[in-house]
Amino acid sequence: MPPKFIDIGINLTSSMFHGVYHGKRVHADDFSHVMQRARRAGVDKMIITAGNIKDCHRALEIAKDDDELFFTVGCHPTRCSEFERYKDGPDAYFNVLRAMFQDPATKSKIVAVGECGLDYDRLFLCPKETQIKYFEHQFELAEMTGLPMFLHDRNTAGDFARMISENRKRFKDGVVHSFTGTMEELKFYIDLGLYISINGCSMKTEENLKVAASVPLDRLMLETDGPYCEIRTTHASFKYLEAMTEEQQALYKPPAKNKERFELGLTVKSRNEPCAMGQVLTILAHLRNMDPDELAAICYKNTLRVFFPEEAENAD
Repeated sequence: MPPKFIDIGINLTSSMFHGVYHGKRVHADDFSHVMQRARRAGVDKMIITAGNIKDCHRALEIAKDDDELFFTVGCHPTRCSEFERYKDGPDAYFNVLRAMFQDPATKSKIVAVGECGLDYDRLFLCPKETQIKYFEHQFELAEMTGLPMFLHDRNTAGDFARMISENRKRFKDGVVHSFTGTMEELKFYIDLGLYISINGCSMKTEENLKVAASVPLDRLMLETDGPYCEIRTTHASFKYLEAMTEEQQALYKPPAKNKERFELGLTVKSRNEPCAMGQVLTILAHLRNMDPDELAAICYKNTLRVFFPEEAENAD
């Protein structure tokens, strides 16, 4: 039996999981097969990443009838211009987000504020000043709800670190997801009491691997960020997947075909799925010279403690 996982960052609102790429249908909807593969691979819970109002409503539709699906509510840095383009203005946009946390029909499914933060790699999608303004605004949601923050940081020249430091007393817990930072950034965030989540994008280079292996065990979480951040043959981490058994390959890296040659029941090349959680675990276990089951249990417990505290208390 595979170890249990919680995928803390999975973009189940993406149309790719329904066979639609860039607005064009390429293959049949195989969402149910994606979910079946996840369950077989031990993915016990999934947190759907929402990055704007539309995503939040879509995430609710996906999660409402599944006891093990949850979601975040917030605005991704690259989408923060939506605050100012909203028909009734920025305050109205913010109020829609806030109302979701207060609605009895939705709040039991919401486990974090986010995805929010800063992203200077894609300033063509949203200017720096706009990102900063509305990231600051979202600390109000964390302060109001007491929920953890699901955080995004990309090449921000210290601005993200500064804002987190200045606002740290306004939220209890937070996780920097899809972490690709330096050893210095890792230490800074750990000293602030944040958690760090690792996926395929976190392990592209040898330097990335050193950082990933240095995350304190009590601050480590795992994710796929699917359908993005798959572990590619060009990544420094890929060589560690050779150690997977045939059984693990079948669960975590099942047969795939290009989307144009899609076959129902097979995965799609370059479309990352929650079942790949085991790939992330395999690599980190090798880097740390740990038993994979032991490492999985630690990450699972960390995740419960932050996102599902009542369940964590019962488990103890």
